[in-house]
Amino acid sequence: MRITRVRVRDFRVHRDLDLELAPGLTVIRGPNEAGKTTLQRALEVGLFRRVTAGGAEIDGLRSWDSGEDARPAVQLDFVQEDLEGIREGSVIKDFRGARGTVRLDLDGAMTTDPARADELLAELTGIPSEKFFRSTASVRHHEVDDLARDEGALRDRLQASISGADRGTSAVKRRLERTLHDLQAKGEKNPGRLRVADQAVARAEALVSDGEARLAGLERDRDALVVARAHRAQVDTSLAERRSLLEKARQAERLTAERGVARERFERYRQAVAVSEEIATLEGSHPSGQALPVLRQVVERLRILDREIAELTAQLGDGASTVNYEIVIPEPRWRLFAIAAAVLAVAGLAAAIVGLVTKELPAMLGGLAAAVVGLGLAAYARRKRRSANDFRRHKQMRDDEIARRLRGRSQLEEDLKRRVADRDAQLAALGLDDLPAAEDLLSREDAHVQAIGRARAQLEGLVGKAPPETLPTLRDAAALDVEQKSGALAALGPIAKEPRARERLEVEVRDQEGALERARDDEAGARARVEQNQVDAEQVAGEVERLAAWREELAALQRRARVYQLALDAIVKAERTTMRKATRYLEKRMRGDLERLTGGRYRRVRVDDETLDIRVFAPERGDWVGVEDLSQGTLDQVYLAARLGLVRLVTQDRRPPMVFDDPFVTFDDDRAGRAVAVLRELASDFQVIYLTTSARYDAQADRVVVLPGPTALDTAPDDAEEAGAPVVA
Repeated sequence: MRITRVRVRDFRVHRDLDLELAPGLTVIRGPNEAGKTTLQRALEVGLFRRVTAGGAEIDGLRSWDSGEDARPAVQLDFVQEDLEGIREGSVIKDFRGARGTVRLDLDGAMTTDPARADELLAELTGIPSEKFFRSTASVRHHEVDDLARDEGALRDRLQASISGADRGTSAVKRRLERTLHDLQAKGEKNPGRLRVADQAVARAEALVSDGEARLAGLERDRDALVVARAHRAQVDTSLAERRSLLEKARQAERLTAERGVARERFERYRQAVAVSEEIATLEGSHPSGQALPVLRQVVERLRILDREIAELTAQLGDGASTVNYEIVIPEPRWRLFAIAAAVLAVAGLAAAIVGLVTKELPAMLGGLAAAVVGLGLAAYARRKRRSANDFRRHKQMRDDEIARRLRGRSQLEEDLKRRVADRDAQLAALGLDDLPAAEDLLSREDAHVQAIGRARAQLEGLVGKAPPETLPTLRDAAALDVEQKSGALAALGPIAKEPRARERLEVEVRDQEGALERARDDEAGARARVEQNQVDAEQVAGEVERLAAWREELAALQRRARVYQLALDAIVKAERTTMRKATRYLEKRMRGDLERLTGGRYRRVRVDDETLDIRVFAPERGDWVGVEDLSQGTLDQVYLAARLGLVRLVTQDRRPPMVFDDPFVTFDDDRAGRAVAVLRELASDFQVIYLTTSARYDAQADRVVVLPGPTALDTAPDDAEEAGAPVVA
């Protein structure tokens, strides 16, 4: 954030002040009582004070010569540079207590809610509160060394720089330590709450012990009742446990049976899903793109063509000479032998069967002999038939040979070309080279189709006609059912795994029911004896209740003390971690600034994680020295570097304006010049507003604003106060 204009009204010495500021280094110069510190206070209030704040401090900011209705008002125009670009805005705060008003305009958006306006300003500056601003980016006279004197404030600032908010851990630590002291104090005059509760418990225990001694007689009577009641409760509990176990055993039997059925169903559907996936895989991976019947027809056609091509090729190779001859096919004689064989075989078998039924051995043997002769004639007829067929086939071949020789060679060549072309077309359609490849493809496709058929038969045997797309759902449902049944069995415990648990538990339940009846009789007798003893125990019971209450309070206080101690230990541990991170960052940032401020004399810096002591490396000693051993001016330079590093640590990527109220008064001219040069470099990243009474920084400034000094004088006579006359200022 870079403030471009500041206007204040009725703010201490400034009745109406309007200033324009440079985006880099602005020097505001003026004599004492010119209102420089007042302007610094106006910037702090305008950026971070809630507009509805009231009280003596706000009233004290009002100008002395303003009217009764006048109240301080601050207006700031600013420019915000961030990742979103350059945004212009302004904030106007009129401090009138509960009636105070605010208006924040940012890049065309306006808000008048005081809380929201403060949140937006905190986001723009990166500083959460006015106190934080005054402890980091707003520096007053001789204030740079306050960091060493206020260790708790520095710890809070460092932790807030890590966590992103002012948590005030030092105050929390002090409150926890004070609370623990109040709880754990051991003094006689001012004992802590733990000791008070402990003493009350001791007194109550003494009273209860005395009362119990006086009730010893009653206790002897009650012992029997307690024993009887405990026995009855034990038997009752045991019976309830046995009944519960029996019910679990019955549930286990039922769940085991249901799980077995579910497992069988799951296994069946699992296999069905695997077979279905196998079918889908097979359907998508046919060796041939043609259907099996079509492929079979094509291959058969290729076989015929190949045979015809071979015959035509052979014919063309024999030349054109022909031989005329005629083969006479004899009449078939095998039919007579076949008829005789059939008659003999049938008659022989019939005679053998009749002989077997009538138990006549000659008839049976004669029939078997006739049947054997008939079979021999049948074999002879078969050979004759085969010979006739071979003779006829041979004649056909010879006829074909004669026909080929009779046809012209040109016709044979034309037929050969046509069949070769047909064969090549068929092979090209299949994408194959020859008939063996086609036959291999047919064989593989046939085996593939048979595998699909077997898989479909297996799938139908597993799930019938169930649609394949429903099988995974049915399988998962069966698996879920198995898992649910297994989970239910596991929830039943070991009883679910014990064999024959139900039979054993049924016997035990019957035994426990009888024992329960006997225990109830014993308890009734013991109760009757106790009721006959009329000792009044109300007072002892009251003491017991008070003892229990005190014990509960003591336990609660002890728990609270433990919680407080754990919280305190956690805060201490978190502080140590925070300090380690923050001090390393401070050391890194302070090195360059301190080197420039001291002209290279001091360059290396160490910040202690525990005490926040700052040490620098002294070149004369060749060792580290504490800053308290340095001169006041050097000490101020060291802590100025610490303050600059702390601002960067707190704001991170945000850039609040930095206000300096002449912190270099203890510096000599050389070091003051280097300090302002550091501020000049800082002004490239932060807006720097430097308030001073000296003109020695004007040359370094982007803009110099001169404030006039006060002109009012007290002109009243010396005896005016004694005479009651008003004093004019």
